[in-house]
Amino acid sequence: MTDKLQQYIKDKYDGASDWFVEEVQSVSNQQRVQDVISKKKYLNGEHKILQRQPYKYNGKVVEPRRIVLQYAKTLLNFQKSYLLANKITLTGNEEVVRALNNVNRKGKYDRVNMSILGSVLKYGNMAEYIYVEDGVIKSKLIDPSECYPVYDHENNLIALIQAYMCDGVEYYTVYEKDTVSEYNNAGGTLRMTGRFHNLSGLPIVYKSDNELSNTEGRSELDDWIEILDNMEDLISKYTDSFYRFMNPVPVVIGLDLKGEGLPSDVVGAGIRLDDGGEFRFEGNGLDYKSFETVYKTLLQELLDISQVPAVSMNKTDVSNLSEFSIRLLYSLADVKASINEQYMRDGIEQRHDVIRRLLGYQGVKFTDEQWDSLNMVFQYNTPSNNTEIISNLKELREMGGISLESLLEQSPYTTDIASELQRLGSEKVIAGNDLGNSESRKVETESESKSENVL
Repeated sequence: MTDKLQQYIKDKYDGASDWFVEEVQSVSNQQRVQDVISKKKYLNGEHKILQRQPYKYNGKVVEPRRIVLQYAKTLLNFQKSYLLANKITLTGNEEVVRALNNVNRKGKYDRVNMSILGSVLKYGNMAEYIYVEDGVIKSKLIDPSECYPVYDHENNLIALIQAYMCDGVEYYTVYEKDTVSEYNNAGGTLRMTGRFHNLSGLPIVYKSDNELSNTEGRSELDDWIEILDNMEDLISKYTDSFYRFMNPVPVVIGLDLKGEGLPSDVVGAGIRLDDGGEFRFEGNGLDYKSFETVYKTLLQELLDISQVPAVSMNKTDVSNLSEFSIRLLYSLADVKASINEQYMRDGIEQRHDVIRRLLGYQGVKFTDEQWDSLNMVFQYNTPSNNTEIISNLKELREMGGISLESLLEQSPYTTDIASELQRLGSEKVIAGNDLGNSESRKVETESESKSENVL
């Protein structure tokens, strides 16, 4: 246990051995977890519109329309796939890149990155613990509803607690810098069930920006839910109105000549009225133009705030766009992706440092110079005119304005730059050998011709 953590436990919990239980049950932590759970329920379909109460109409109790719009999932999926649908490309020293690519492939880190970004967008944070199992470096993701980071007064992470309940038993895993301890209260008494050496250090905490906190992230849903609630309320009430006004009230003006009053089965039957009498159905008209205007305005505001282009949601008709026009349409999406990239980059850089340490324990070591050359390239999933891109790259290459490696980085058809450079090098060697063999055969043929002339 580090000195900072010991001091934290001493100051806040008087050195109690079960300090982590009180830490989990603190008001701030419980409020944060309840907020995460409410976001999960929302994404699962539990929206405010479902709480609409039945009402009376024409003396009868009517169940109102409750239309749920799951736009939030669509927007979240767009933001996530826009940044990470294309794999992150590593550049730098070939040995470092090869080692990390091997770790990423075995640890399935492309899927891990997707899960991390999804959680950061939905709940504002996600924790990742890196470990080694059977020689393979892997990551364990700690659900935000079970994650309780511990920070000191300088906002430095000094410990992390994972706490959850299963079958009435509470389980706790306390991550410290050098150890990982496990506890549970099976049988009614809290006890330690295991303690292990921690080779990778504290878990990595990914989080988004929050104006009110430097240690907690903020969910994207906080900006969208009010707009979505109003859209659901509007379309549900309009649908109710539409069906109610399908049964207008019959009105008779004047004297019925039969003297029997208006028959109950007036539809399909004839009635006779005195001179100047009138019969008609009265009903309030539906102002669908107002509904359309308000709904479209709310939807556009939702797209603007989430920085999702309308064209990606099939809200705009486009055709035959140039590369520049596509960039303009997706400019807001690029801005949002660059912000999300920073959240991911901060965490992945920490992950790489941990992986370097674990590789060192396995005998794979790199110098600081080799490791410092490492860089990540995020390729946004922007629709592109590949023909135009390749033409521009070709012109740059021919005029000597771009290196081969940079060309491969910008190429829409290249995913693994290091492997591609290696293959190109091998092709040049083979081509050089073929050229050398051709020259040798040419010299031998000329020698044979000279010998024949001499004879």
